[in-house]
Amino acid sequence: MSDLKKMYHTLQQDPFPADMKLTLGDQELVFKKRTWEIEGETKGLRYGENPDQPAALYELTKGQLEVGGVKFIGQGQGLVSALTEEHMLQAGKHPGKTNLTDVDNALNILQYLSAKPAALILKHNNPCGAAWTNEGVSVALKRAFEADRIAAFGGAVIVNRKLDLATAELINSVYFEVVAAPEFDDDALVELKKKKNLRILQIPGITKLESLVQSPFLDIKSLSDGGMVVQFSFRNAILKTEDFIPATAEKNGNQFVARAPSKQEADDLLFAWAVEAGVTSNSVLFVRDGVTTAIGTGEQDRVGCVLLAVTKAYIKYSDLLSSKELGMSLFELKLAAIKDPEMKAKLDDIEKRTEEARGGLPGSVVVSDGFFPFRDGVDLCMNQGVTAIAQPGGSIRDNEVITAVNEASPQVAMVFTGQRSFKH
Repeated sequence: MSDLKKMYHTLQQDPFPADMKLTLGDQELVFKKRTWEIEGETKGLRYGENPDQPAALYELTKGQLEVGGVKFIGQGQGLVSALTEEHMLQAGKHPGKTNLTDVDNALNILQYLSAKPAALILKHNNPCGAAWTNEGVSVALKRAFEADRIAAFGGAVIVNRKLDLATAELINSVYFEVVAAPEFDDDALVELKKKKNLRILQIPGITKLESLVQSPFLDIKSLSDGGMVVQFSFRNAILKTEDFIPATAEKNGNQFVARAPSKQEADDLLFAWAVEAGVTSNSVLFVRDGVTTAIGTGEQDRVGCVLLAVTKAYIKYSDLLSSKELGMSLFELKLAAIKDPEMKAKLDDIEKRTEEARGGLPGSVVVSDGFFPFRDGVDLCMNQGVTAIAQPGGSIRDNEVITAVNEASPQVAMVFTGQRSFKH
């Protein structure tokens, strides 16, 4: 095995102490390092962000912070940090930092999605596909996977209901690294354990996530100079469709009012805003019928973010057609098309149909984690057949943005959230 490959299979020696204390004023929080007995050895995190970074996971075991009259999540409310050997139904290569932070961010999203069975696939701490439906978690996972099967490769699957055999079979038909659920059917667990390197995590607290919605945690951002920024974690103000704010603006004595969304549009906006809570900014999300149709994340400008989301939607739509019709990925088809005229014709046909379908985006709704500073981003969304938009509002050009949706035919709905959802 080469040295480069070896680093991914080498457990970092954990130099961190067993306990950690954090004192804020006269309040003290006590944390205990989480380790597991795996194959006769005591093991902590496999490694950190990268294989050459030692890391440790700590659980809050004593104390509950109160700041400004607000009580934070305290001892005994742990989820990922509270995982024991009992919950690690299969350790696989045993988890590293990114495996667990992917699961943690999924729980961050799922706390707002308790009303229906939901499935998330995360990669690099961002959702690449998300869906919820009353038809069950297997249907939700299939839709989440088909939302972006390219990015899903090697990701983490998290569901908020008992995981059944149908869901397990879908998971095993693809390469995933982690699966987490509140419970597993016996036959589902047998199926999942066929993949020996799969980390299988049971997190009973998933069924009680809704109870954490109003309780922040202490969000700590470490600076490269060793300093820290501490803040209240994001608290979602849009927990039901009635929480959306009508989109209105006033300019030079003129009133601007956007169309209110339909019930289906509002439901999709609610779902999209919940998923948005776990997406790295600058971001926009497209959703239709409870499924993400495009996720644009991490861009520096709003227009660029929309363009990224749209481009990704077209690629994943073509890839899904290629997979279903030809049994190969879009990129395999493109490679074959270089030398094979028949494959080139098939590729041209798929790309033509993708353009005609506008990447499956028509009928979607859009949420944006920050306001639209200009109408250009909104116009780009509407060019893809979007029917409703939710955004924080508060721009000096809200009147122009509302004018844009009112000029659309058919008229596009818009609501404000009254809060940003930045995540850096």
